[in-house]
Amino acid sequence: MIEEFKTFIARGNVIDLAVGVIIGSAFTAIVKSLTDYLINPLIGIFLGKIDLSNLKFTIGEATFKYGAFLNAVINFFIVAIVVFFMVKIINRVVRTEPADDEEDEATPDLSEQYLSEIRDLLKEQAKK
Repeated sequence: MIEEFKTFIARGNVIDLAVGVIIGSAFTAIVKSLTDYLINPLIGIFLGKIDLSNLKFTIGEATFKYGAFLNAVINFFIVAIVVFFMVKIINRVVRTEPADDEEDEATPDLSEQYLSEIRDLLKEQAKK
């Protein structure tokens, strides 16, 4: 069982996932800092309040902290936009499939292969 666990952990996917989680948590801290210390004060200037996280309203005994929710939404959109652009850039840089022109030149069409085989067989029969 220990050997199976070693094999499981040594797989590239598990290590890649671990690295992704660690980098993701560090990136989340950066985005949270960006939102709390740069974006929210800019929004707060227009709303007349400096700290969005303190925005709340009460109904009876219940307190609704919608400012904290706004912070979370802003953080989510920033992370989503950055991840979108990162994936877009990575897809451009790392192309796994050849371009259409290269693919056409590299592998002949299936019907072309059959026709060339038929041609070769007819040439061999003509020689006999």
